[in-house]
Amino acid sequence: MITKRPAAERGQTQTGWLDSRHTFSFNRYYDPRWSGFRHLLVINEDFVAPSGGFGAHSHSDMEILTYIVSGSLKHGDSMGNSSVIRAGEVQRMSAGTGVTHSEFNPSAEEPVHFLQIWITPERRGGAPGYEQREFSDEERRGRLRLIASPGGGEGSVTVRQDASVYSAILAAGDEVVHELRPGRSAWVQVVKGSLRVNGTELNAGDGAAVSGEERLTIQPSEPSELLLFDLA
Repeated sequence: MITKRPAAERGQTQTGWLDSRHTFSFNRYYDPRWSGFRHLLVINEDFVAPSGGFGAHSHSDMEILTYIVSGSLKHGDSMGNSSVIRAGEVQRMSAGTGVTHSEFNPSAEEPVHFLQIWITPERRGGAPGYEQREFSDEERRGRLRLIASPGGGEGSVTVRQDASVYSAILAAGDEVVHELRPGRSAWVQVVKGSLRVNGTELNAGDGAAVSGEERLTIQPSEPSELLLFDLA
């Protein structure tokens, strides 16, 4: 079964510097039909204006992935990490027992577009952790490239949950297939373009919950970028 989550029906937060679309219930936005899926709790599509950003704030017991679509984001945290994350890079922050961080757009001219993803951890507590990796367009082109996984295999970042995340950049006419083991579910999030998942049409910003399927066949109708979450 594939259940579409249309982009136009997502929640929204707008301020002078932030335009954020919420796939799942988040902050003041609540929709009982869409309050996470399996261990996937948050997918926020954020557009941060030049020189704007999130001041210091805290998290605990959450696996947080930041996926940069365009522009760059400056990160600082209480673990002593300070970095700039750019398009094609993924950051993983395990909040564990607690971490404080800030995120700002370091550009005075260019907005930054990114997805912030929260996955509930397998166990509460543990020391906070941090990783940042680049995944080039070339290694994601025409294929599903593993970017996050429980064991950090294939050069992916490590998440403390039985969840694997893939990224793909596809051209019209491409086809990629993902097999789901018995009992597993999936979420497909379209970052750019439009595509079909087992015949279901999805456009930029749309998501789809997948349950009870053995195989996903993904066919773009135009140049597209997507994330696929393989979830226990």
